[in-house]
Amino acid sequence: MKVVSSSTPPYYALIIVYSLLCNCGLTILHQTCHGFTLVTFDVDGTLVRSTGEKAEAGAHSRAFSHAVGNVLGNNQEIMPVAKALPNNKFQGSTDGLILLRLARATLDIEPSESFPKLEEMMDVMYQYISELQDEDIASGISVLPGVIDVLSVLATRYRDSVACGLVTGNVEGIARRKMQAVGVTATNALAPPSKEQLERRTWPGADHLGFLGGFGSDYCSGNIDDDDRNHLDRAEQIAIAVRRCQSMMEDGGDGLLRVVHVGDAPADVLAAKAYSSVAPVGICVGMVGVATGSYSVEQLEELAGQTVSGRWEPVILEKGMADPNFLSACGIE
Repeated sequence: MKVVSSSTPPYYALIIVYSLLCNCGLTILHQTCHGFTLVTFDVDGTLVRSTGEKAEAGAHSRAFSHAVGNVLGNNQEIMPVAKALPNNKFQGSTDGLILLRLARATLDIEPSESFPKLEEMMDVMYQYISELQDEDIASGISVLPGVIDVLSVLATRYRDSVACGLVTGNVEGIARRKMQAVGVTATNALAPPSKEQLERRTWPGADHLGFLGGFGSDYCSGNIDDDDRNHLDRAEQIAIAVRRCQSMMEDGGDGLLRVVHVGDAPADVLAAKAYSSVAPVGICVGMVGVATGSYSVEQLEELAGQTVSGRWEPVILEKGMADPNFLSACGIE
């Protein structure tokens, strides 16, 4: 994805402040001598859940149809994702892959034609969301039990040893607005965005809402015929989040000893597992699978497989972040 320029004042102010901090030898993430942990959260099914009939007609869902119709379909009305695609083609997938699949399913347009226009479709998706009020964005979704409490604890008690961010298939600007709308941003648990994130592109109207992570707008393989790309694309997003975190650490990232991904879908489990096989030496990859979405504890446990001590350490929790042992499962307590 190319950088999109903007004259939004808050963005430039943020860049200037960040640059001054860097030039002064300071960093955003300060760490203790005992090592540092990065915890990345999926969004849908992990932090928030869809509620009632409004979910299918929710803002994010509408944005897919709006973008495909606007960019590829001469503004014609496009069938909603949940009606056009089987569940395994969008649950746990990324916004980029979903857009390409929706284009094929509704307009019979192949990736060879739609992929070059993917960035434009993502921009149209975000523009659609950016014009909505928080109440409209939050309609049909609600924060899952335990989420706000756990994030509040992470924001206050573990700030010197843990950084939190998102790894989600959502377009970054949409993730920012969604987290603002449901109250996650207000916990102050999410670490600030890296310098690379700030310089890469802007999200007009949401530049002040940025946080660390790897997003659907950061990477898309464009391969919609291989279902493994649902998790392999997400593994790339984990790697992006890790690199961004390391870039903000005062030791250049050497103190990052543990990366934990929290998610509800098979793609989350398999993405973390895939990343564990390529993670830098010295980093243990943890996975907290939460059975708060559409998949059971047994399904997630089967995908997680056996623990490899110090390299791959998965834990599955039926109650997700409402489980009293959640922080222990992350290896934090």
